[in-house]
Amino acid sequence: MTTQLLIYETAVPVSSGRHGKAAIEPGKGFGFARKINSVPLTAVEFPLAAAEYAIVFAKSGDEVVPVVILGARSEENLYLKEDGSWNARYVPAFVRRYPFVFAAKGDGKTFTLCVDEAFQGLNYQGRGNALFDAEGKQTPYVDNVLRFLQEYTAQFNRTQAFCRKVAELDLLEPMQAQFTLANGQKMSLTGFHAVDRKRLKALPPETLAQLAATDELELVYLHLQSLRNFVSVKDKLVLSVPEAAAPDTAPAAEEREAAAAK
Repeated sequence: MTTQLLIYETAVPVSSGRHGKAAIEPGKGFGFARKINSVPLTAVEFPLAAAEYAIVFAKSGDEVVPVVILGARSEENLYLKEDGSWNARYVPAFVRRYPFVFAAKGDGKTFTLCVDEAFQGLNYQGRGNALFDAEGKQTPYVDNVLRFLQEYTAQFNRTQAFCRKVAELDLLEPMQAQFTLANGQKMSLTGFHAVDRKRLKALPPETLAQLAATDELELVYLHLQSLRNFVSVKDKLVLSVPEAAAPDTAPAAEEREAAAAK
């Protein structure tokens, strides 16, 4: 799975000198996300995202990040329609913040607002929302963008604390989703992890009580419940590949969910 800043091609700091006459035209769709098959998710998004996406955990070195699965193959977003519209009610904040992003300086505490100049909605003809006024001051539109990114960063930091706890409790196990197409071609989606129910149930009562008190236990169960949405990924995959039939083997996540329900 590949995520992070792949949707940003040429992100540069926003400045009145460079973007004094720039504007962002809305309604350009989500075509920029067409070649990503997963995106990071913050913990506060779990309740809405769990209804439509499979939420899993991706490991990068010692770091663990929750992500939503968007596709079964690399460089394929099955939640994106041909016209660039999003095929789900909830759009992850990682996607909604585009074309803006914060760049952290060396101390990790100072952030600079950047914009992807490759975004097709960025223009210098006054279409949409101006970034600066005639006096070179940032507009209310930019103020709103800054508030959104500040809240996103705060939620991302809280999510990192949750992920560290999940990792410290050794709850995660590797997962893979397997699909077989009508022509016999086998496909596997790998590189992600999920909470193991047996390890979760084996935690000491006091640890489970602490997780419940901080609402982190709810996040864990939302994650486990969301794994059933691999069925949605399967269905979208079948529709995207004309010669494909329904996979003859269920993803490992679904098998575990079915076993737990018995």
